[in-house]
Amino acid sequence: MHESFKALLPLIIPEGVSDYFQLTDHKKDTSGIHIYLEEINSTPVEYKTSKLLSKGFFDEVILQDFPIRGQEVYLHVKRRRWWNLDTGKVVHRDWRVVATGTRITSDFAAFLKAISRYPAA
Repeated sequence: MHESFKALLPLIIPEGVSDYFQLTDHKKDTSGIHIYLEEINSTPVEYKTSKLLSKGFFDEVILQDFPIRGQEVYLHVKRRRWWNLDTGKVVHRDWRVVATGTRITSDFAAFLKAISRYPAA
C-alpha cells in the first residue's frame, strides 16, 4: 500500500478502528470507494485466559460510511472467529466489552453498533 494512502486512512475510517482492524485492500469504481478491513488476530480481552486458535472469518459485512467528495464510501468488514480449545466452541470478540469502560469516539461507537447488527454466523 502506498504511504500516502496510509496517511489518509485515519481520515477515512473511524478513529479506533485501526486498533482492531487492518486495511487489506482498497479500490475505487463507479459505485464509489471501497475499503477492505479484516479484524486483527489479537486475543479478545474476554478470552485472555483461554487458549484460542484463529479459524478464519465470518462472512464479510458491508457498511456504508460518510461520502467523501461526492463519492460513496463502503467499508467491507471481516470479523475474525476463534476456536476456544478449552470449551470446543467458536468465539468472537464481544464489541460491547470493547466499548464498556473506554473512551471511544462517536464514529467508532457508530462503527461498533453497525457491525454488531450482524450476528456471528
